[in-house]
Amino acid sequence: MSGTEQARKTAEGLDYLSGFGNEHSSEAVPGALPHGRNSPQRAPLGLYAEQLSGSAFTEPRAHNRRSWLYRIRPSAAHPAFTRTDNGAIRTAPFTDAVPDPNRLRWNPLPQPAPGTDFLAGLWTLGGNGDAAQRTGMAVHLYHANSSMERRVFSDADGELLVVPELGALLIRTELGLLHAAPGEVALIPRGVRFRVELLDESARGYVCENYGAPFQLPDLGPIGANGLANARDFRAPVAAYEDIDGPGGEVEVVNKFCGNLWTATYDHSPLDVVAWHGNHVPYVYDLRRFNVLGSISYDHPDPSIFTVLTSPSDTPGLAGVDFVVFAPRWLVGEDTFRPPYFHRNVMSEYMGLIEGAYDAKAEGFVPGGGSLHNMMSAHGPDRETFERASAAELKPQKIDDGLAFMFETRWPVALAPQAAEADHLQTRYDDVWQGLQRHFRS
Repeated sequence: MSGTEQARKTAEGLDYLSGFGNEHSSEAVPGALPHGRNSPQRAPLGLYAEQLSGSAFTEPRAHNRRSWLYRIRPSAAHPAFTRTDNGAIRTAPFTDAVPDPNRLRWNPLPQPAPGTDFLAGLWTLGGNGDAAQRTGMAVHLYHANSSMERRVFSDADGELLVVPELGALLIRTELGLLHAAPGEVALIPRGVRFRVELLDESARGYVCENYGAPFQLPDLGPIGANGLANARDFRAPVAAYEDIDGPGGEVEVVNKFCGNLWTATYDHSPLDVVAWHGNHVPYVYDLRRFNVLGSISYDHPDPSIFTVLTSPSDTPGLAGVDFVVFAPRWLVGEDTFRPPYFHRNVMSEYMGLIEGAYDAKAEGFVPGGGSLHNMMSAHGPDRETFERASAAELKPQKIDDGLAFMFETRWPVALAPQAAEADHLQTRYDDVWQGLQRHFRS
């Protein structure tokens, strides 16, 4: 059985724990999880007790993120890390390029070289803030045609929201396994180690690296108690461990720290957590379970009503980054221009397309590609979409042929030079708004 076939078989039988932000607990071996205390004098089964903190100890209980891990070897048992090549990964502050007010759009990444795994295939488009100050975010894309073999990655700079567009992934984390296919997203908390295995010949998608406050579900306000992403639809892994040790069991561990990659070779697998409990955990979420809300009278709601996850800032209501999904939905507004309206926004918007077509762009915006509209750049439907929507007969309409998303952030997104100079950057994106006619009648 090939490695891909084995990964597929493993992914098919996964169990999960339900609920976002819950205090979960799981053990892969009965009796591995201590009860009544976190750090007994002797942990069960000869394991080591270790706390993984995703927040400061003294943050309010509602915001505190931590998990207790019971593992075969403590994380401290490793050799020194040394610098390694960063590849195409870049990190804030992005000072190599002048922030660009122009509207920008890219085609999908080109095919990767043979043997490219998820980590080697990460390619940074840009971002904002400062990773060392734990503010801001980065937009990455990935393309891969090989599983990570005897290689594990962790990101000390931020949490990673992985959005597959092509090809399913089996993500082995310290706390267990996740299966993420196109139409789903996987959230890997800051500092959690993981390995990505491909379930298809190739894989492609998007990654939001969130340097700031951990993603949380948005408050619902006047919406009330129900709607948008339901907490119970987020699935956390059950404990699963690797017991690889001694000669022949070497594993490369790559750590992203303050923008640079560091590597060390362990004589054992760091994915050796036999039991755990806490709320600093990975998740997978099916975007098709998003409970879309919208207008049932007139006008097109703001895109904020489609927010799946938000990373709050020090200003209420102003996010470091929001993750927004444009999922299948009904449109029924009367006397309403139904596609997204023309606007200029103080927030900056990076949009990607997972499948199908986006209802505001008839051409040029394709799955695997993306667009960037930095703050106050004027954008909206292209000419063809405007003309069609302005003349359409307004009857109930189902939008079900596309799945798009947006990373929306409070600061401008500065490009990495490789994105500003990329061959797959579209050079005539502005043309989609040419030909919009004057209709004014005095």
